[in-house]
Amino acid sequence: MGEVFKQFMLLGLMSFGGPAAHIGYFKRRFVDELGWLDAERFGAIVAMSQVIPGPGSSQVGFAIGHHRAGLSGAIAAFMGFTLPSFLLLYLLAVASLSWLDTSWFQGLIHGLKLMAVVVVTDAVLSMFKQFCRRGATRLLMLLCASLTLFVGTLASQLGLLILAGIIGAILLAPSALQDTEQAEGGQDTKGVRRGSLDALRPKMLPLCLFLLLFGLSLFWLGTGHSLLQLFAQFYQAGALVFGGGHVVLPLLEASVGQQLTSERFLTGYALAQAVPGPMFTLAAFLGAESLFESPLLGALVATLAIFLPGFLLQLSLLRSWHGLMGRARFRGAIMGINAAVVGLLLAALISPVIVSAVLAWPDALLVLIGLAWQLRYRPSILMLLLGFALTGILLGVMGALF
Repeated sequence: MGEVFKQFMLLGLMSFGGPAAHIGYFKRRFVDELGWLDAERFGAIVAMSQVIPGPGSSQVGFAIGHHRAGLSGAIAAFMGFTLPSFLLLYLLAVASLSWLDTSWFQGLIHGLKLMAVVVVTDAVLSMFKQFCRRGATRLLMLLCASLTLFVGTLASQLGLLILAGIIGAILLAPSALQDTEQAEGGQDTKGVRRGSLDALRPKMLPLCLFLLLFGLSLFWLGTGHSLLQLFAQFYQAGALVFGGGHVVLPLLEASVGQQLTSERFLTGYALAQAVPGPMFTLAAFLGAESLFESPLLGALVATLAIFLPGFLLQLSLLRSWHGLMGRARFRGAIMGINAAVVGLLLAALISPVIVSAVLAWPDALLVLIGLAWQLRYRPSILMLLLGFALTGILLGVMGALF
């Protein structure tokens, strides 16, 4: 548990760039460097995070922690990855923001955005090699990337993932697994079948708790109790958003945003993009602003409420998800979804990662140098962080002076 917390804490301090970059950080650290899980299991976890509501990258981290050290590891992963951005956004909510406009800070943020371009590019290349080996998966990847860039709505992304899963189940199901299932189907082994069915059933306690809290949140919205209402607003946002990241913004603006000035709401949104870690920790800023008489309590309640629905659903489905991975059709569906996820990551790499970071030719040159350094020498994330942070600060100060 301590090792899980330590590793995710380090990533929480340096994981800039949003959900797409976070998946890249996780794969590099836990698959390529530490070997906590193989690429196939990692791909299954990423696929699951895309089809259940909640914060996508945080759910991947939660599942990796659970795989490594059970429920305590999952909690440690969540706390480690979330704590840095939670503390930063809470402190920024209650402290002065005047220094945010300084040249060195703007340069630092710009340098870290350029690092995110390198990390996401490396992740896309690596996941392409792993999950897009067949012509069908490459076609799915290109289709998803193209449609996401040109359409880009949440409904279209969910539709693409569902379509990719259906195509994968039909065209990509491993034949060896199909043969095994057919052989087992001819055996009269009730005990084996019963065990297989048990492995496919979701855990009911976290699922019932998810549904109970969702029902209570509908009631708490009208109670007038500030703390219960705050919990309900953020719980519903976490329960109704697929994909995480920036997708949660409209729901929060429609609920919590009505209690704040538009300036403060947008300030919190901008700061959430400027700090490392999951975008969902915007809840810390908004919670502190909403419960101004007790900002720390507001930040804690809002943050726990927005993450809790996705984690409860994940706890309910983890066992059955891994059991389903032994089924040929389901494995094929996951292969299709993984190819679609690579396409979504490629689209996210182009917009908003590259679009928001590469603003002039020196930026493009730095990205190419960083990518060559990454692919050739595989430096640690800390080395990448220091290199791009110092370069960004230097360029920011020089730009202000000259």
